[in-house]
Amino acid sequence: MKKVDRNKIVEAISSAELLTSGEIRVFLAKHCKEDPIEKASLIFQDLKMHETKLRNAVLIFVCPADKKAAIIGDSGINNKITDSFWDSTLKELITYCSQGRITEGIIKAVEKVGDLIKHKYPYSNSDINELDNEIILED
Repeated sequence: MKKVDRNKIVEAISSAELLTSGEIRVFLAKHCKEDPIEKASLIFQDLKMHETKLRNAVLIFVCPADKKAAIIGDSGINNKITDSFWDSTLKELITYCSQGRITEGIIKAVEKVGDLIKHKYPYSNSDINELDNEIILED
């Protein structure tokens, strides 16, 4: 897997989540032979991302080696946005990754998702960080 600056990505996730009650996670896969949306959906379930209080979690799945990616939002977010948002964000992420700019692409995707969900799910004083901000690396 190409070098990814995990600290910068975690920083981007933390910054995005300061403005929203939504949750963003990033999963980096070594390989993805199947459809990336199906794989991301399984990971979303395995990580119990569907168990957030407001159902407002987003998973950014990236497999640089196989040039695949997916962005999965929970029902609380999907009910409030259009598919074109996911499509354009994913297209931009894939473009960055295909240029070898994986860290930058993931950060841009995190920022775009964070900007979207802060309008739908603004931060409140009672907000708790329900999901870890660390990047998940496939074993």
